[in-house]
Amino acid sequence: MHFDFTEDQAAITLAARDMLIECCQPADLRRMLDADLAHDETRWRTITEMGLIGMLAPEDSGGMGLDLIDFVGIAEAAGYVALPEPLVELAGITVPLLARLRAEGFADKGDLLGAALGGNVIALGHPANPLIADADGAIAMILGDDQNLHAVERADVRLTRQTSFDPLRRLFSAEWDPAPASRAGSGWGDTAARGAVLAAAQLLGVAQRAIDMAVAYAGDRQQFGRAIGANQAVKHLLADAQVKVEFARPVVQAAAAELSQGTPAAFARAAHAKIAAGEAADLATRNAVQVHGAMGMTWEVDLHFWVKRALALQRAWGTGGMHMQTILNRITTLPSGADLTFVSAMTANS
Repeated sequence: MHFDFTEDQAAITLAARDMLIECCQPADLRRMLDADLAHDETRWRTITEMGLIGMLAPEDSGGMGLDLIDFVGIAEAAGYVALPEPLVELAGITVPLLARLRAEGFADKGDLLGAALGGNVIALGHPANPLIADADGAIAMILGDDQNLHAVERADVRLTRQTSFDPLRRLFSAEWDPAPASRAGSGWGDTAARGAVLAAAQLLGVAQRAIDMAVAYAGDRQQFGRAIGANQAVKHLLADAQVKVEFARPVVQAAAAELSQGTPAAFARAAHAKIAAGEAADLATRNAVQVHGAMGMTWEVDLHFWVKRALALQRAWGTGGMHMQTILNRITTLPSGADLTFVSAMTANS
């Protein structure tokens, strides 16, 4: 059986990827850092006008009504350009959460779903992440108090910015006071697993960009009268990293396709995706630095943006140890084996 993306899925992904590559170059990232900018307003407007934020929102709410698998390629493209704006978090995680809460009958205070579709950032304070990303540019936040979710306006949260290893990620600790009036729902649902899958997709993009940059450098850098890419040692470094990416990509895509089934195997596959993509990004960025030689660790080489993004994403939405525990729980509670461990339809009664 042949598995592949549909023409529509491929077309949307290609259009988004081309747009992001065109408007998010390393020079743009350096400009934002120099000016301490959280967002590029022109780029964010383009993203919003393309309808990317509403891809996973229901059609009756003004979205496209698509599924996570339709968005996973765009998340990978965001990683490929080290996108500073929270496209993946807002479109892939927050919007589906807000849509789910509305469908369950909880009041959408202030029409946060509509505001998000219009390009307003709604930040998430999920317990899987010790800090909140992009909170300073958000109009509101979804925060948890035990099993209760609260929609809290930005003015009602006391934020403290924390230093991030990735200078393009703006992270904050938050203090707030839960109140009955701000309650917006109960339970995070599959938010953490969804975040893990989309972080994995971004890690694939990061890994691929690091490999591409190393390949380009190896073809240009001359040593002893020939390009260093002609050396077998360099070829093996890049080939090993590419193989790691190619083996991780179908795991991530399968996790995105099956997460909605909500089975133990689906959550285990999401955990597997995060681990596999994290390992691929780690190997790719380390090998890319080695190909660049001593200069690979310097600020002057653009590669450092992707090295830092890889390290940050590996710890976002659960560490490798946490995800390994999810897989171990699946293995120890249901029948396992080469033909069973990731069978999506399997339930506790199987």
